[in-house]
Amino acid sequence: MPEWIAAGFNEYAKRMPREMPFKLIELKPEARRDTPGTGAAVRVLEKEAQRIEAALPKDAVMVVLDESGKSVTTKQLAQRLTQWREGGRDVAFVIGGADGTAAHLKSSAHWLWSLSPLTLPHGLVRVILAEQLYRAVSILNNHPYHRV
Repeated sequence: MPEWIAAGFNEYAKRMPREMPFKLIELKPEARRDTPGTGAAVRVLEKEAQRIEAALPKDAVMVVLDESGKSVTTKQLAQRLTQWREGGRDVAFVIGGADGTAAHLKSSAHWLWSLSPLTLPHGLVRVILAEQLYRAVSILNNHPYHRV
């Protein structure tokens, strides 16, 4: 990832309160060796999905970010954060790779979330996700970062 992505993500991650830490787990993308059109993308997605599932915290709420998911306002996201916090489980946000996310991960997600109907590069999604989580927490803590 370019340095600006790491810098943007790290800026918001360090702002998160201690009781809501935000940790990034990066997984290496699957090598693309097959000839296009031979089901290569599906095989890549399945192999990546296996690594994602292995990296998920046990019993975590899985949120998959996907353009076909549900859009919410930041205030609605803050409400979800409250529900998740009260549920006492870790929340894992899954950002797919260059080919997206395997269908079975999307269908087994607790929530399929769309940041935008646009297709966004996964590095930029990482920064937007971190900023929106920080913004939602700032709403919950009545911090002036989020202005109406």
